[in-house]
Amino acid sequence: MLIDSHCHIDDNRFDADREAMLQRARDAGIGHFVTIGCDLETSRAAVTLAQRYPYISATVGVHPHEVKHIQDGWYDELRKLAQSNGVVAYGEIGLDYHYDHSPREVQRTRFREQVCLARELRLPIIIHTREAQEDTIAILKEEKAGEVGGIFHCFSGDAWLAKDALDLGFYLSFSGVITFQNATMLRDIVKTVPLDRTLVETDSPYLTPVPHRGKRNEPAYVRHVAEKIAELHTLSVQEVEDATTQNTKRLFQIK
Repeated sequence: MLIDSHCHIDDNRFDADREAMLQRARDAGIGHFVTIGCDLETSRAAVTLAQRYPYISATVGVHPHEVKHIQDGWYDELRKLAQSNGVVAYGEIGLDYHYDHSPREVQRTRFREQVCLARELRLPIIIHTREAQEDTIAILKEEKAGEVGGIFHCFSGDAWLAKDALDLGFYLSFSGVITFQNATMLRDIVKTVPLDRTLVETDSPYLTPVPHRGKRNEPAYVRHVAEKIAELHTLSVQEVEDATTQNTKRLFQIK
């Protein structure tokens, strides 16, 4: 089977057909899903889904776009949510200097705070970083994030970031972006990442892979990511399935 290590199953674009979407994925051999919290509301929704479905795990955390909204009491509630059944990681958290939806200084402060909370909770961290490589690595090092490890999700950085992430003990998760025509550099990086440090994801409903570009993404399509990785490593799809599934289970302690 495959595990979609990062998706947003609570998203309202799935409201009309969520059950059918999950069944399509399971029919396609996707045996487990990790649905991601991006703020307090979506963290609650992720936990609810994990408690409803035995094949869904959840994460909690506040995305860099949303950290400007953090209020008194948020961390207390996130701490409680993180201890719920089915929660396997903290995130997605990080820095995004491309959109700057939250001021950069606020992003850096909240990122530090959340790395500390993840360490307190002994949960691996799911990292979102865009155009903020140096600050992301510096904060992870300074806040000793390597003690809990985690994932650079939807990896789309350069070879320097890949090396630093691996040196910190993190995994790299690849999405449908690696199937895009203009992603030549990223495909070259995929070839250099050891298979035992590689995960697959959809980030659905975003980043739909070829051949479904233009449609809503969904977890069933994670198979296209695995197929592209197999092609780049000159391996069978089964080998990539086995490795990425075991990696995800090991990191998230999914039984």
